[in-house]
Amino acid sequence: MQNEFVFAGFGGQGVMFAGQLLAYAALDEGLQVTWFPSYGPEMRGGTAHCFVVISDDVIGSPVVRRPRHAIVFNNPSFDKYESMVAPGGLLLINSSLVTHETKRTDMNPLRIPATDLADQIGDLKLANMVLMGALLTAHPVIPLHALPRALEAHGAHPEKLPLNFKALEAGASFARKEGVTAW
Repeated sequence: MQNEFVFAGFGGQGVMFAGQLLAYAALDEGLQVTWFPSYGPEMRGGTAHCFVVISDDVIGSPVVRRPRHAIVFNNPSFDKYESMVAPGGLLLINSSLVTHETKRTDMNPLRIPATDLADQIGDLKLANMVLMGALLTAHPVIPLHALPRALEAHGAHPEKLPLNFKALEAGASFARKEGVTAW
């Protein structure tokens, strides 16, 4: 089965890192993966998004027109990608920063106060990991435990791993408390 994701926000929010981490984790799980980044005119503060495609079969194209999953970090990203989510898909929203409400009834919105939870952990930059924990709880395309392994193998500074792990669990825990079941 093929799953398409778009991660979108401002540069500096960890949008690219979140998408790349998901791609590495899926690759480590033996799946086929593409990661396709796109940066706005400025890196930090400009718009940024990336597409991730995960499949157990060959992937025909890294281009995604109707992603099944959209992870939006801010209002401009919500405005751009909400309408693109495939019917029945997941719109994962950083409700700490996204004030807009969806009017669509044919998809599953999940509002997570990712920035607020990251702040409680002690680092606002961990909002992306909070969202990742919620994402894989809501839709476990790969097991949640694949993310900490991917962080250790591919990305995070060793001294930052404990906080990253805490952020992943905070997102997963919040999604569970919201009564999210996998769809």
